[in-house]
Amino acid sequence: MYQAIQELHTDKGYAILALCKLAKVARSAYYKWLKWKPSKRELENLSLAKEVKLRYDKRKGILGYRQMRIPLNRKLKKMYNKKRYHRIMRTLGLKAVIRRKRPNDVRATQTHIAENVMNREFQAAAPNMKWCTDVTELKYGNGRKSYLSAIIDVYDNAIVSWVLSPSNNNKLVMDTVKKAYRGKRGIKPLLHSDRGFQYTSHEYNRLKMKYGFTKSMSRVSRCLDNQPIERFWGTYKAESFYLKKYDTYDDVLEDVRNYIQYYNNYRYTERLNGLSPLEYRRTA
Repeated sequence: MYQAIQELHTDKGYAILALCKLAKVARSAYYKWLKWKPSKRELENLSLAKEVKLRYDKRKGILGYRQMRIPLNRKLKKMYNKKRYHRIMRTLGLKAVIRRKRPNDVRATQTHIAENVMNREFQAAAPNMKWCTDVTELKYGNGRKSYLSAIIDVYDNAIVSWVLSPSNNNKLVMDTVKKAYRGKRGIKPLLHSDRGFQYTSHEYNRLKMKYGFTKSMSRVSRCLDNQPIERFWGTYKAESFYLKKYDTYDDVLEDVRNYIQYYNNYRYTERLNGLSPLEYRRTA
């Protein structure tokens, strides 16, 4: 309102007194507004709000105030708290995308079943001690399907191996495990999965014998038994996959590759002391 009064007075030459009477505001209130200057903190908030909006748009609306805080504090070399980012995003009307809830998946038991050795103890003292693995479905085109298999390290939540395939078969999972072991000698992690047919197969059991990892399997219909990889699926789909349309298999492959590159190297979290998974791993 005060801005309109100022513009009408400047551009059209209308008297301030008449404009204030028309707007039903005190002339003293207008002059107080005219002399007002933002404080240092208000200027700081305006500057921060611009950075928040730029980063929000750059990441296509996937960042909430927690994910916004860490990279911007690093960039600006500040220690702004979460409440400040929350207030600014609320004022700007910016909300992060919400993950879709994944339904429980009941798998049939097969040949080589293992106990739930992991037992939801998702902490590790060093890299390559505890891994979780799973396969998720990614649709593209006119109802066509691709399948993403990945292994996540419980120590730092880094994706240590991933393979995308048009077929959900044993080869997909075996290739994922073999890829995880490239360049790694002498490691014998606890490798947790659900009871999907690939993980209970003779072929998977032979890989266990070859590499010496310990098998652990979720109980039936207990997705929280495999929480680290389930959480990654939800994060990836909410922050990237569900935001786009994919016409071809190659479109999906490019999106997976780009997101995992971002996730491992640039997705900072409080759990890792404000570092990305691979940054945290390098401090081990």
